Amino acid sequence: MIRLDQLRKAYRTGSQTIPVLKGIDLTIEQGELVAIMGSSGSGKSTLLNVLGILDGYDEGSYTLAGELVKDLTEARAAQLRNQAIGFVFQSFHLLPFKSALENVALPLTYRSVSRRERMERAMEGLERVGLSDRADHLPNQLSGGQKQRVAIARALVTRPHVVLADEPTGALDSTTSKEVMDLLLEVHRNGNTMVIVTHEPDIAARCQRTIHLKDGLIDADVRA
Repeated sequence: MIRLDQLRKAYRTGSQTIPVLKGIDLTIEQGELVAIMGSSGSGKSTLLNVLGILDGYDEGSYTLAGELVKDLTEARAAQLRNQAIGFVFQSFHLLPFKSALENVALPLTYRSVSRRERMERAMEGLERVGLSDRADHLPNQLSGGQKQRVAIARALVTRPHVVLADEPTGALDSTTSKEVMDLLLEVHRNGNTMVIVTHEPDIAARCQRTIHLKDGLIDADVRA
C-alpha cells in the first residue's frame, strides 16, 4: 500500500538547507493501523505531509497503491489526494458556513458525482459516525467530538485507500478522545489502512504498530 525507499526531504531558508527526513525506509501494508510518534522536530509532520501528497520530497521514492508519487503536476497530485487519501486533522478543518452534511459531501464535489448522490453518500457517512441527527447543524453548533466525527465522515466519503490522521484527538478531552479513537478503530476494522500521528502513548498503544521517529530517521518500529 505504502512504500518509502531512502526518502529524504529538506527545507531551504535563504542560503540554509535544513534536512528533515534523512533516509526513511518504510512499508505499510493494506489494512494496517500504524501510529507515528516522535518529539517536536523529529519529522513526523513532514512525513505525514509527504504521505498525503501535500508536500514533495527530494530523494528516494514513494509508492502509493502501486503508483510512484514523484514530480506530479498539481492537477494529478490533487486528483490522487482526492481519490486515494482521506485526511483527519487535529483542528477539524470544517468550513464554518457549511452544514455538517455539506462538509462531508465536499470532497465529492471534485468528482463527477451528482448532487443527489453526494448528499446520499454524505448522509450515509454521518449515519456511520452517529451524527445523522446533526446533518443540518453548522460547525459552531457542534461539540469538539462531534466536529471530529464529521471530519472522519468526510475523510471516508471518497472511499480512500488510506486514512491519514494528524493528532486526531489532540484538541479533545480524555473521554471524547477515547470515543473518537473507538470510532477510528471501527473504521480500521472495516478494512481501511490508517496512519495516525500522535504524541499520546495511550492512542499509540491501541494501534497495531508504532513507528518512532528521531532526528529524521526511524528510531524504532514496534508491533503490538
